[in-house]
Amino acid sequence: MTKINIQFTLFSAFYSPLISTMSGGFLEAEGLAPEWSVSPPGKSAIAALEDGSAHVVQSALSQGFGPLSRGETPSAVHFAQINEMDGFFITARDADPAFTWDKLEGADAVLFGGGQPLAMFKYACHKAGIDYDRINVINPGGAADIDQAFRGGEGQYVQQQGPFPQQLEADGVGHIVAQVGRQIGVCGFSSLAATPEWLETEMAVSFIRAYRKTRAYLNNTPAAAIARAEKPYFPDTDEAVLARCIATYQQLGCWTPHVEITPAAFEATLDIFQYNGLINQRYAYDQICVAPPAET
Repeated sequence: MTKINIQFTLFSAFYSPLISTMSGGFLEAEGLAPEWSVSPPGKSAIAALEDGSAHVVQSALSQGFGPLSRGETPSAVHFAQINEMDGFFITARDADPAFTWDKLEGADAVLFGGGQPLAMFKYACHKAGIDYDRINVINPGGAADIDQAFRGGEGQYVQQQGPFPQQLEADGVGHIVAQVGRQIGVCGFSSLAATPEWLETEMAVSFIRAYRKTRAYLNNTPAAAIARAEKPYFPDTDEAVLARCIATYQQLGCWTPHVEITPAAFEATLDIFQYNGLINQRYAYDQICVAPPAET
């Protein structure tokens, strides 16, 4: 077996297309023994590619915007999609089957304070026709801080990625009322990145074979079976909660069977970041994205 090092920027069930390459045994079937980690706070997973401690990382297309804005060539390229939609949920403290986005105006909401999660949320507000500046925003910190704040009584609403919202429901703390992804539509939310040199290796070819099989598995396997295999990666999450989360993402359609990053998804991401004033020019697809390794 050949060791393959994988690093996540964030670790959640939303990234099951990468997690299940491990939990479903697809990498091992290709002769690859996975070791995984999560990038430390304040450090990009791209740094793990640059220092050679990771072969493949979970990242986002927007990671390439910073170097390009400085006139630099990004050290990593994005070669496959993970999610073609935003995977955040809006959870309310009280059940509200008639929720509409305008109810966020004037309400206290616990949100991410920056980065792609906030950019996507603001764009969703724009598409919903509401004024983000009329929301009373609470920014306690990262994912764990956000969860703790809402559980502690802060906010009428909270923005979280699965399985946090499903666990809130199971614990009787909140009720999911909306999915940000449905409001925005298809975009290049998260992707796999590597160095151009690694993509020329046999390991990369073996990896992409395993990854294609994993995406088919995610779309054709009951959520309960996927959750059962993934449970060791989520020791603090109830298995039934994990299954509900995975089923919701299957229904959302963020795990489309194809692995390629489409130009349409890339352009949608540019729209979102341009709306937020985070880029001042539109980059070309091939400045950030490449085709997956050719399988032989």
